[in-house]
Amino acid sequence: MSRQIVLDTETTGLSAEGGDRIIEIGCVELVARKLTGNNLHFYLNPERDSHEDALKVHGISNEFLRDKPKFAEVAHEIVAYLKGAEVIIHNAAFDVGFLNKEFERVGLPGMDVHVDLVTDTLAMAKQLYPGKRNSLDSLCDRLGVDNSGRTLHGALLDAELLADVYINLTRGQDALLIDLGNVGEDEASGTPRMDLSGFVLPVLAANPQELAAHDGMLTQLDKASGGKTVWRKAEPAQNAESAVA
Repeated sequence: MSRQIVLDTETTGLSAEGGDRIIEIGCVELVARKLTGNNLHFYLNPERDSHEDALKVHGISNEFLRDKPKFAEVAHEIVAYLKGAEVIIHNAAFDVGFLNKEFERVGLPGMDVHVDLVTDTLAMAKQLYPGKRNSLDSLCDRLGVDNSGRTLHGALLDAELLADVYINLTRGQDALLIDLGNVGEDEASGTPRMDLSGFVLPVLAANPQELAAHDGMLTQLDKASGGKTVWRKAEPAQNAESAVA
């Protein structure tokens, strides 16, 4: 069964090409659209300080990261974890750009070699909600995902929130998991069709109480219309037909 890995990173700044580095990577695993608990999470020593604006976003101090492993020390573990999976990222170009630069530094190939597919939930959200704000917080609010614990960005927490957002964004795909058995398919449209000729729909007759209630409602309607209801006008003709028969 295919694995999906929801991934997020925090960085020292916005430019991988300009020398900014990854300081945190968080991943959660989905199998059959369910969280497995097989997560991957590292704080990393970026060998440089974070920009002031980045510190305001993630709140991870330079001092905290001093004794953390460098990316090179955990690179192979990250590759092994991601191997062959579909990786789901919000604004994928940003995180993939940073990961590719980190892999390049340690002599490893880029993400496209390690993973089966990269899915960008930001691109998905823009298609579903054009012209609207599609940040992770905005999507959480729109889709009813509880992000009350997110005062600062954190890679593992954001990956967990994004997993919930992704499940909600793709909720309609649940229909693809229904086993249709040997149901036929319309050749022209490819639409599944089902033979209902063997089904017998039961006829449920009204009981005396229901009949009395129905007749009482008709009487009220007849009074409200001044005796002009269609069924009252039709009664003489029906009675005449019954007498002839």
